[in-house]
Amino acid sequence: MGILAGKVALITGASMGIGSGIAEVFAAEGARLALAARSEQTDALAEKLTKSGAEAIVLKMDVTDPASIQSGVAKTVQTYGSIDILVNNAGVCKLGPFEEMSDAERDFHFDVNIKGVWNVTKIVLPYLKKSKNGKIVIMSSVTGDMVADPGEVAYATTKAALVGFTKSLAVELAPYKINVNAICPGYVLTPMAQSIARQSNPANPEAVIQGIASAVPLKRLAEPQEVGQLAAFLASSGAAYLTGTQIVIDGGSTLPETVSVGA
Repeated sequence: MGILAGKVALITGASMGIGSGIAEVFAAEGARLALAARSEQTDALAEKLTKSGAEAIVLKMDVTDPASIQSGVAKTVQTYGSIDILVNNAGVCKLGPFEEMSDAERDFHFDVNIKGVWNVTKIVLPYLKKSKNGKIVIMSSVTGDMVADPGEVAYATTKAALVGFTKSLAVELAPYKINVNAICPGYVLTPMAQSIARQSNPANPEAVIQGIASAVPLKRLAEPQEVGQLAAFLASSGAAYLTGTQIVIDGGSTLPETVSVGA
């Protein structure tokens, strides 16, 4: 039996990238899954996981639309009877200089990355309170709270906000024995990372990926399933005494102090 055996987990942004990596690990660990996303790719992922013996349903959910969330949560509870774990993974990133970024582009980040987490958490929370030792895992980033690159002001602002959200919510929900923790990944080999690479160097995006990897002490980007393993631990009973934390998984990319000192 896996560390999440019998637990019901709702994962947002589950169709690709880190979300699909989390879903694969959670399935292997015995969780019953509600895969929430707008993309049709979620259907293929659910089919793949069910063929491997997992339980998975698809929620066509838009985290910016409370009615859509309500519908998805209702379907989850109707199917499984409860929700024990919420993984707030849905997120967006579009690079752009601060002075050139429109209000619409700013709000695009804020609506999905901050308000989306707020919306889903608020609607799922009553069910987590009913669960025994509910878990909330929030996908933040090293970007914003620890590091940043040019063109990331909107994205960095939202991801830093999620750290504050995690810490404050952890205190509020401690009396209900609900653990709230954030994961702060560095670069992960996902469609988002590939999109950032294309935005940075449309002529040679692979050079951007290689440049990122060369700056990481472990000399590679993370695989989505590696973030999934961390999320599974945080969602398990093994993390019962962890709350309000932000755990970095970045291959050591935030460690170097300079690029010119030392051997």
